[in-house]
Amino acid sequence: MSIRVRFAPSPTGYLHLGAARAALFNYLYARSVGGKFLLRIEDTDLERSTEESTRSILEGLEWLGLDYDEEIIFQSDNAEKHRQIALKLLEEGKAYRDFTPKEDRANTNIKQNIADKARQQQGEKNMRDNPFRNLSKAESDAKADAGEPFAIRLKVAETGKTSFEDAVYGFQERDYSEIEDLVLLRSDGHPLYNLAVVCDDLEMQITDVIRGQDHLTNTHKQILIYEALGKTPPRFAHLPLILAPNKGKLSKRKHGAVVSMTTYRDKGFVAPAFRNFLALLGWSAGEEREIYSLEELVEKFSLEGVHRNNAVFNFHEADERHWTDDKALWMNAEYIRTMPLESLIPLGKNELKSAKLWRDEYEDDDKVWFEKTIDLIRQRFFTLKDFSAQGRAFFSEDFDFDEKAIEKNLKKFPDLQTWLPELANRLETVEDFTHDNLEAVIKKFAEEKGTKIGVIMNGARTLLTGLAVGPSMLAVFETLGKEKTIRRLKSQVAWNL
Repeated sequence: MSIRVRFAPSPTGYLHLGAARAALFNYLYARSVGGKFLLRIEDTDLERSTEESTRSILEGLEWLGLDYDEEIIFQSDNAEKHRQIALKLLEEGKAYRDFTPKEDRANTNIKQNIADKARQQQGEKNMRDNPFRNLSKAESDAKADAGEPFAIRLKVAETGKTSFEDAVYGFQERDYSEIEDLVLLRSDGHPLYNLAVVCDDLEMQITDVIRGQDHLTNTHKQILIYEALGKTPPRFAHLPLILAPNKGKLSKRKHGAVVSMTTYRDKGFVAPAFRNFLALLGWSAGEEREIYSLEELVEKFSLEGVHRNNAVFNFHEADERHWTDDKALWMNAEYIRTMPLESLIPLGKNELKSAKLWRDEYEDDDKVWFEKTIDLIRQRFFTLKDFSAQGRAFFSEDFDFDEKAIEKNLKKFPDLQTWLPELANRLETVEDFTHDNLEAVIKKFAEEKGTKIGVIMNGARTLLTGLAVGPSMLAVFETLGKEKTIRRLKSQVAWNL
């Protein structure tokens, strides 16, 4: 049978880091073995599920390039099927009606938890003390026919164990005495998570379930449901958790700004770079290498390469520049610097459009200039946002000057206030405004002034771009062109700041 895996997020929030990695690992596994990658939206929490969250999840998957192979399944559409299966288990005597009133059930659960803890401390715990567990069928039917509301619980055997071989963590076993009689249907007829998941995985013919380690306890419960239904469970692989820098659990509430996929998209991350970074959070190909294309990830991926140790997402909330994981930022810079120019051009265009710096001429008369400029300035950029921020001076006359650059490159050498306008006059005589001609003129000018050429170049860089560092200054002169270069060298704006 062909491998079939699924990604099954709940639309109660954005697509977060851990869920995105689970989706990626499912995708890579399916593609690596020629299987199918399916998407199921688990929207049974009607109060918290929203269309906005569903859109956010779909946008995040689309951004990461994780295309699914069949139509999306919405779990809520299958609720009636889930109910019928619970009723079937009831009819077969594998489940029972729990007539505990809803308000009492909440109090009972609190008291049960307290009692369970006390029993655990004494080495005993009774998970089968529900007063309705052993009602005869006639008594149960009579109460139901009288209109008494009831939940349906799976009748878990008194003795025995659930077990399975996890593809990451190895053999897993749990005693029945540690598992409560699972609620399958609430008294309002609403199917609960474990029942819905098993029913949908069976209907979708899922062969392998790859999900977070936090689902390990659910897996034991779900195996009981598979057994009650007389079905063979899928294979399971549980992924290590992704932790915050303090080794605590990542929290949507506390760390929302740094774990949402749409945040990374909107902050200027390149999708292939972030996908590459995600793949290495808890997995490795067993080689000294970190940059992988999607095709290479598919070729290299295996569940054997998934680590058992939890991964750490080393973001820095206090540092304005490094608001994300250093490795993620480094990897993004590597992609921007090395990706094919034809792939980067549309991304640069979109960023300039969002910053209102785009001109239609960049696709027409100035197309060659635009492409050469993008190629020139990308070398030191970390995110796509840098094209409209650090690269702004190449596309607009309205750009900011870095205060540190002014102090370091201009005001430290006060003679530059008269020298740079003089250089501008000298450059007006250059007919062919190209690298070699510019270098000869500027080198001679520096010799005449008795200073290092670097002093002239660095001062010019700050006047021309507002920055302290950047690409080769001769390339900057040539790219900005004669008119802009001369005008900015003569400007006194930076000197007056």
